[in-house]
Amino acid sequence: MPEQRELPLAFPELAPDAPLIPVRMVNEYVYCPRLAYLMWVQAEWADSADTVEGRARHKRVDAKADALPEAPAEDEHIHARSVSLSSATLGITAKLDLVEGDGVYVTPVDYKRGKRPHVEKGAYDPERVQLCAQGLLLREHGYECDSGMLYFVESRERVLVLFDEILIDQTLAAIHGLRGVANIGRFSDAAADVATNTATGRIPPPLEDSPKCPRCSLAGICLPDEVRFLNEAPIAPRPLFAREQLSSPLYVQSPRAWLRKDEDRIVIEVEKAKAGEARLNDVSQLVLFGSSGLSTPLLHELMKREIPVSFHTYGGWFIGHVVGLGHRNAETRMHQYRQSFDPKACLHLARGWVAAKIANSRTMLRRNWRGAAEEDEAEPFEQFGKEQEGDGITDTANKPVAPEDLLLSLKEDAHHALRAGSLEELLGIEGIAARRYFQNLTHLLRHDDDPSLSFDFMGRNRRPPKDPVNAMLSFAYAMLTREWHIALSAVGLDPYRGYYHQPRFGRPALALDMMEPFRPLVADSAVITAINNGEVRGSDFIRAAGSCAMSDSGRKRFIAAFERRMGHEVTHPLFGYQLSYRRLLEVQARLLIRHLSGEIPDYPNFVTR
Repeated sequence: MPEQRELPLAFPELAPDAPLIPVRMVNEYVYCPRLAYLMWVQAEWADSADTVEGRARHKRVDAKADALPEAPAEDEHIHARSVSLSSATLGITAKLDLVEGDGVYVTPVDYKRGKRPHVEKGAYDPERVQLCAQGLLLREHGYECDSGMLYFVESRERVLVLFDEILIDQTLAAIHGLRGVANIGRFSDAAADVATNTATGRIPPPLEDSPKCPRCSLAGICLPDEVRFLNEAPIAPRPLFAREQLSSPLYVQSPRAWLRKDEDRIVIEVEKAKAGEARLNDVSQLVLFGSSGLSTPLLHELMKREIPVSFHTYGGWFIGHVVGLGHRNAETRMHQYRQSFDPKACLHLARGWVAAKIANSRTMLRRNWRGAAEEDEAEPFEQFGKEQEGDGITDTANKPVAPEDLLLSLKEDAHHALRAGSLEELLGIEGIAARRYFQNLTHLLRHDDDPSLSFDFMGRNRRPPKDPVNAMLSFAYAMLTREWHIALSAVGLDPYRGYYHQPRFGRPALALDMMEPFRPLVADSAVITAINNGEVRGSDFIRAAGSCAMSDSGRKRFIAAFERRMGHEVTHPLFGYQLSYRRLLEVQARLLIRHLSGEIPDYPNFVTR
């Protein structure tokens, strides 16, 4: 047995409350420092087929946890599974899959999915470093350990890894490096006078055109190519390799509905009679209207799966939502709050949102203008979102053209928004542009001889809406607010702390900020689609006391139109790849995080051409 050298400390002394680094994160740091930072410091995670398979392979190993003997006899045989060890000296913690040996001479065995790689060292550096860290932990607990084994499940092969000085130095450097970039609890109070301990670290830059990125389950969170592209790197972003969203929202409108859990299904009952069911795996969010309720076991299961439950009034106003523990990334919220107290940062972001909203409103009018009336029979409404070249007016023989002076005025409004000197001035510019837009929205609607299919729109009104079009617009905006509320919460941002919309009790200010450019693209487009395709009729509305609201059947059909719009794929004007609007909300939310943390100079608003 070779002599085991004394190991240097990572830092003079760790603070008593400093978190121990999981050895798995040391592996990730060697593989990709940015990935380790996202997972350990920012608590980000996304499953992939590889991670799910890896957990399944570890089930047998983790089925029973053993403890190593404190003072093993010289001839005592050791075969312990799922052994938990920690060291304040090294600053790491780990759960070892298997420890084998006799007496004080032991060997850690780490299980890996897949086949043994045919490389010079027998395995890749991240796996070798992780195994070496486990060996160092065993040494810290009084055992002799100079090598370990990597067991590859698919090929059923073991690979011997010797803990020589080069590998030990590489392992210690990785531990030191991860704690250094995280900058969490680096020093004790005694050492605070010789170093500055900031509250957050600095996320490492993304890898450059690495083949590791496409297979990474966190590619859609990390956005490596997008970040480099927005920092003016000469690279076109590759398509996102994010997991496909197979689940969808479940809407429950009946005020007498009661939802309960039955194994892995949601059962919907109305007056104790079964009205329907849905598999939990097929549900991305649960949306309840009015007084419909759910059982505590079902709520617990939804919270455990991080499936949000959204509550609306019977009329459709978004009240709030319930989710499990939620995102545990405090660093993102610290960046958000810090920037929200900077008036210049607030104005800069607000200018972009309002200018993008006006530009997208202008594009809606330019593409979908129908004229004051149509003599010919209206064709089904073409889904908004196709790419068109240039920024001019689309003029064809059979399609009316929006007035040039209207388009020019909106274009000037967008430019004025980018130069606004205050939030108050910006509010005025937004109001003028909105008045122009809504005064002409009627020219995008179908006009038919059948009065049940024709809708008049004289301008925007709300609280309460007084006509069918305004009732649909208000409901669509409430739905879009919910979507943004959930998207922002899912990425770790606080939906209630905004920059343009000022904080007010119960108002999701940031959700309202982020939805501004998407009001015409998603909400207004869903309303126009539902009207022009004849999905909603005049009989689908209830009028009383000067207000107007959708009936249950009308709301059901409109929800279908809204969900189609959220699932509609568009081409991102900056990055060039296609993604659905629901996926786009998450991408834009994560790009906002990158801007607030200083990774990219500006937040890129989504402005379609």
